[in-house]
Amino acid sequence: MAKYVLRRIGFLLVTVLLTSVFVFLITQWLPGDVARIVLGREAGTEQLEAFRQEFGLNDPLPVQYIHWLTDFLRGDWGRSLSTRSEIYPLVMSRLRNSLMLASLTMLVGMPISVLLGVVAGLREDEPADALISVASLAVVGLPEFVTGIMLIDLFSRRLGWFPANSSIRPGTSFVEALPSLVLPAMTATLVLVAYVARLTRAGVVEELRKPYVRTATLKGISYPAVVFKHVLRNALLPTITVIAISFGWLISGLIVVENVFNYPGVGRLLVFAIDRQDLPLLQALTMVTVLAFALANLAADVLYAYLDPRIRLG
Repeated sequence: MAKYVLRRIGFLLVTVLLTSVFVFLITQWLPGDVARIVLGREAGTEQLEAFRQEFGLNDPLPVQYIHWLTDFLRGDWGRSLSTRSEIYPLVMSRLRNSLMLASLTMLVGMPISVLLGVVAGLREDEPADALISVASLAVVGLPEFVTGIMLIDLFSRRLGWFPANSSIRPGTSFVEALPSLVLPAMTATLVLVAYVARLTRAGVVEELRKPYVRTATLKGISYPAVVFKHVLRNALLPTITVIAISFGWLISGLIVVENVFNYPGVGRLLVFAIDRQDLPLLQALTMVTVLAFALANLAADVLYAYLDPRIRLG
């Protein structure tokens, strides 16, 4: 197991390094003059040149990349071109907010999703299966902003249980922010439930049709024991990977949800950086997103190997 984990960590490091090269090159090839965008149309030639010199925009690309990667690894992410504020504390503050929202969504949404998928799989072609499948398709077909507005109308405007505006102050604790997190988390949960539940159902149905289930039952092993000890262990393997990828999506991909609820997460900051063509901020946010996906997939690989010995021994 240790060798397998070390191999996966090595693969992760190589992947992140190669990704950093692509991230740097893509941000450099964005159209438009960064100096002109930041300083405005009225800026003179001397001001533009001074800006480029200050931020090293005139250096050769390899030199810029080495300086950027070295500084990034040291935690020196530079200053935002548009706000002139330090990037590291800004990104960490938004990342903390996104982690709170992602954690609540995972804690609530994943158990519900897996449970619904297992129930539907065990009750294949029965009313419970049909109800869960139809409800999942209905929910997944709704855009996130529609779901969010409906939840705001019901739980905020009509019932008054939760605030419609989820804007929180920097440094707000999870407990203090919890009322503001509920509606965005519910919106994200509804997006995930449909997909994860259907994937879990498919895995359970496939495993129940395999010969070992019939053999174990004929040997006198109780049906619940077969399901919980064998069927679910194998059926949930694909679900684990999807959940890991979903966690990475929850960190940086909730752009619509964050905008609907005015939540200060990584997604909104990413849109701000793209709109202002703020290259240092955009590079830092992209790398944070890549690291989030990489670490989530590493966790999925390790758990996958733990549940299926054939993987770590192969």
